Amino acid sequence: MEFNVMTFNIHHGRGTDGKLSLERIAKVIEESKADLIGLNEVDRYFSKRSEYIDQISWLAKHLKMNHAFGEAITLRSKDSTVHRQYGNAFLSRYPIVLEKNHFFTFNSRMAEGRSLLESHVQLCERLLKVYVVHLSLNPFIHKQQTDFIIEKVMNEPQSAVIMGDWNMRPGAGAWKKMLRYFKDVCDAGKGMCYTFPSFRPRFQLDYIFVSRDICIASAEVIKKIPSASDHLPLKATLQL
Repeated sequence: MEFNVMTFNIHHGRGTDGKLSLERIAKVIEESKADLIGLNEVDRYFSKRSEYIDQISWLAKHLKMNHAFGEAITLRSKDSTVHRQYGNAFLSRYPIVLEKNHFFTFNSRMAEGRSLLESHVQLCERLLKVYVVHLSLNPFIHKQQTDFIIEKVMNEPQSAVIMGDWNMRPGAGAWKKMLRYFKDVCDAGKGMCYTFPSFRPRFQLDYIFVSRDICIASAEVIKKIPSASDHLPLKATLQL
């Protein structure tokens, strides 16, 4: 079975031109033909910067896809019925049968809150576990977060995809550690996948890792609408 996955840091929908446009983000996703999409920096009624919109619900409705959301930050609101949240999100053309959000609670006072969103997706007769993450810039905390992910996913019996903004370079210690247990879709001679900054990208910060039983058919950076975010989306075609 072949399917397309994509990771995209959408910068709460605000592009490099300063314009807030979920329509533009949706167009990037739609034109990518991706089936499973991990999103970072997604707002949910968060603040004026994103017009207090539930961004993942808007995108899911517009694209007619299933969705999950995992908050990393929750702020108090005057209206107790609304949670102002910011974090990771997931879109899927296939049914999402379970979703969990794992908070990185260690050293939470040292840096911005982060979390790992876990979704179980029914791909015909196969169950696929998909994880979406946005890791810290702090090296010590980054190491702890990477270790948590590896311990959580490495012994899972189901096939797994782990994707998101890792805030690291290929060859970094965390990247080497991930490769002990998973495959990088951009590794093994497939070339460098620069995703940042979106205009004239010079670094790879966004990654898709897959379990050993998943075959990587291709990987590419989507460059068609670079103004949509400060990151470019990374897409891979996978086979079970």
